Amino acid sequence: MDRRDIGSWVSGPRTALEASGIDLGYRGERLGLPQYGVGSVSGFGRRAVALFIDWIASALVATLIFPQWPYGSEQSAFATLGIFFVVKSIFTAFGGASFGQRIMGARVQPLGRAYINPFRAILRSFLICLVIPPVIWDRDGRGLHDKAVGTVVVKTRPGRQPAP
Repeated sequence: MDRRDIGSWVSGPRTALEASGIDLGYRGERLGLPQYGVGSVSGFGRRAVALFIDWIASALVATLIFPQWPYGSEQSAFATLGIFFVVKSIFTAFGGASFGQRIMGARVQPLGRAYINPFRAILRSFLICLVIPPVIWDRDGRGLHDKAVGTVVVKTRPGRQPAP
């Protein structure tokens, strides 16, 4: 056993499969999305920062609405989660992106439909609140919550492209 054996395990199955000669393509290729630029699958960092912005905004609103509950209390945590759920559902259903996603240049795009059904937006937000579905994703960068409702998070403005 040497460093290469451990390296393939630490790098993940994608790296190990590509080292074996299997071409998995780029994220979003199977969905017909471009590899780079506007409309390509949004990266994990962009989505994580957007989620953080949404959560902080929800916590601030919860603190303003319920000043009697100190931040960090159980009541404040549930109020923040409830506000996060409602705001994320409404903004995703009617605007295609939450507050944080707009700031970070991402949006939720339905696959095979023109718009996001409000029921699907509510289900997507509920699954995000459960935490586990968003942290399990496929090779196209779609979490279980996106797979369940038939959506993908894409970029709305260009980001960095790898050097040729």
